[in-house]
Amino acid sequence: MLEGVRSLLQESFESVVMVADENSLLQTVEKLGPDLVVVDVSLPVIGTKNVVTVLRERYPDVQLIALSIHDESIAVERVLASGASAFVLKRCATTDLIPALEEVSAGRVYVSPAARGLLRGPHNENRRQANHRS
Repeated sequence: MLEGVRSLLQESFESVVMVADENSLLQTVEKLGPDLVVVDVSLPVIGTKNVVTVLRERYPDVQLIALSIHDESIAVERVLASGASAFVLKRCATTDLIPALEEVSAGRVYVSPAARGLLRGPHNENRRQANHRS
């Protein structure tokens, strides 16, 4: 899975760095100052905050694309509420990661089509409208 993601990203970016834990991620973001971070929401974290929340608090200008195996509505909503600009299901990464990059780069929110129907309430309509622009 990771090598597939790396291959997709290397086609669009000059530098792709992969890390194994929250400390390595935070050190790398601090050192390199990227504009965009693709993060696995299952990344081992320190403390009680999820990795998206920690990144958003420390680096508010970095665009975040979250990868997740979880396809429950609460997972999608929690990741987006934490500050991610995109939610991509891992099982759909080969088809959804590039469109997510394009949407986030254009300042829009992206949710994997397979996860869009999981959003409830007013966020559902807003997210669907944002995603139909692609």
